[in-house]
Amino acid sequence: MSAAGVVVVGAGQAGFQVAASLREAGFSDPVTLVGDEPGLPYQRPPLSKAYLAGRTDAEGLDLRPAAFFAEHRIALRAGVWAAAIDRAARTLRLGDGDGLAYDHLVLATGARNRPLPVPGADLRGVRQLRGLTDADALRAALGDARRIVVVGAGFIGLEFAAVAAARGLDVTVIEAAGRPMARAVSAETGAFFRGAHEGIGVRFAFDAAILAIEGEAGRVAAVRLSDGRSVPADLVVVGIGVLPNQEIAAEAGLAVADGIRVDAFLTTIDPAISAIGDCARYPSPFGLGHDGTIRIESVQNAIDQGRCLAARLGGRPAAYAALPWFWSDQGRHKLQIAGLAAPSDAGVLRGSGDAFSVFRFRGDRLTAVESVNRGGDHMIARRLLGAGRALTAAEAADPRFDLKALAMG
Repeated sequence: MSAAGVVVVGAGQAGFQVAASLREAGFSDPVTLVGDEPGLPYQRPPLSKAYLAGRTDAEGLDLRPAAFFAEHRIALRAGVWAAAIDRAARTLRLGDGDGLAYDHLVLATGARNRPLPVPGADLRGVRQLRGLTDADALRAALGDARRIVVVGAGFIGLEFAAVAAARGLDVTVIEAAGRPMARAVSAETGAFFRGAHEGIGVRFAFDAAILAIEGEAGRVAAVRLSDGRSVPADLVVVGIGVLPNQEIAAEAGLAVADGIRVDAFLTTIDPAISAIGDCARYPSPFGLGHDGTIRIESVQNAIDQGRCLAARLGGRPAAYAALPWFWSDQGRHKLQIAGLAAPSDAGVLRGSGDAFSVFRFRGDRLTAVESVNRGGDHMIARRLLGAGRALTAAEAADPRFDLKALAMG
């Protein structure tokens, strides 16, 4: 590779990981990391939990101290956005007017929150949570809020709801589906977390459509539902999913479809450009769609793809086939998921009370395992699914069956 080296667009987990892994692998050409947020690359998962709860500060979120980037010769261009890609000239144009030449360009542009398309969504007191600026605004708002409405019973919404309820605040979660985390977990796991949240005072409105957010003097006052109810609120937190940041790729003529399309080696249709992390749609043996591709929003996927791409750029190519896995801390309960299940996949329960796992099956094939406060099951599940080991529903349900032996065998 020539002196232009690797330019990485996006200084989140995926972008940081590919830059760091290149240096760990002995890659000697220039590495430049471009991020549109000021400051050092930082962790996002604690924003909805430990950071909001005051258990960590902003410095504690940093992925590495400033000295790391100098020592590893990673040029960090923070607080500047990527404006356009000139594929013919292999140049990235930045928002400040600068241009960066590249031998290889990595798009780790992440995702942004999906907006709530109703009147009043722009009122003061309507917030989302994606980055540190959002979390700082929410921390400040929690000091004055008394009645909170959370729109969306996904991971982020429920994590925030647990933090707010722990502060003694009045919390209502509004969800369009009929249960929490409907797209991500089984009915059994969803029912447990509904009960757990209700146990700390959170109220739910399921199968609920929002008509408008109502305000007084420019500030949120209530959320009006399609069934006629009006839920009072002085703070509304919207968490209804994300959209991949794919526009810069589309404008450059790269293939996009709910994500920047890449092959099994994470390369776009331009061999000089790759995409990783939340913005990338890639072929996977765990894919659920008709074309076998998936786009995963998870820290572990970002880390694994960053390492995989760094290995390829360093001369050790391998197809990306890592098992997807996720986690969510909601109050005192930890949910860990290995694999990907379709909503129609059957569930088999192992354990009971507030420590159990749901093994999901599609026919005779194990597709995913949802573990609640059972970290051992989660680690076993990752081994089973990663190795493609056969497990029957009867074995999963039998507490005497030795899952660990099967996973290690």
